[in-house]
Amino acid sequence: MTLLYAVTGIALYYLQDYILFQPIPLEKNKKYDFAYPHKDINIPYNKEINLNIIQFRTKDSVPKGVVLYFHGNRKNISWYAKYATGFTDKNYEVWMIDYPGFGKSTGKFTEQQLYDLALQLYKLARTKFDPAKIIIYGKSMGTGIASQLASIRDSKYLILETPYYSMTSLVSHYFPVYPVERMIHYHFPTWQFLQKVTAPVIIFHGTDDGVVPLSNAEQLKSVLKKNDEFVVISNGSHNDLDDFPLFHKKLDSLLSL
Repeated sequence: MTLLYAVTGIALYYLQDYILFQPIPLEKNKKYDFAYPHKDINIPYNKEINLNIIQFRTKDSVPKGVVLYFHGNRKNISWYAKYATGFTDKNYEVWMIDYPGFGKSTGKFTEQQLYDLALQLYKLARTKFDPAKIIIYGKSMGTGIASQLASIRDSKYLILETPYYSMTSLVSHYFPVYPVERMIHYHFPTWQFLQKVTAPVIIFHGTDDGVVPLSNAEQLKSVLKKNDEFVVISNGSHNDLDDFPLFHKKLDSLLSL
């Protein structure tokens, strides 16, 4: 039993990147064939990092605003592009970035690097949009990144889909017998960031989420402001909230304001 505990702990420490993240890299010259208007941008952030951004455009030449969309831990932008129409149909552009190692983005993947790149996306958006027209959106893993950005920059809303209290608390849920706080390289303390967010916060979470348990996300209620919202979707799991009318009804009402 002691040997099993040690071997599992060693595997968790050294293989944590493979456990937590499942990126699919792409060649820089890869052409996306999305069926909706978009612009593919590559920004040489430094000698090591190429930041790939896909800007999904609206049919109207004058968009209402922009959604800075921070996706989850899987594949690349192509996996999440289908969600863009929920915003572009409401006349909001959607700007998605791929993290280092995901899609056409390159460089070293670290928690601080993710925060730095998110800030660069915000600065790029500010060349075109006022803060009151910028929505910061995080899905799954991206909720920690989105929350950190919203804690240091103004926005119209911070919207979180299937967030976690912190990455350490989430990993501890699956490995309760290990000192996770000292073992993993990624903390993403969403609860700390939310305490500094001045924009309205709207959280969506399903009752049947098998990746981030609802009980983990509900701990965030303790740091929400009086008028923030926590929307619970009955029978919703981790990747299907987009299939529920309640999700769209609430999201559409936010985008119509």
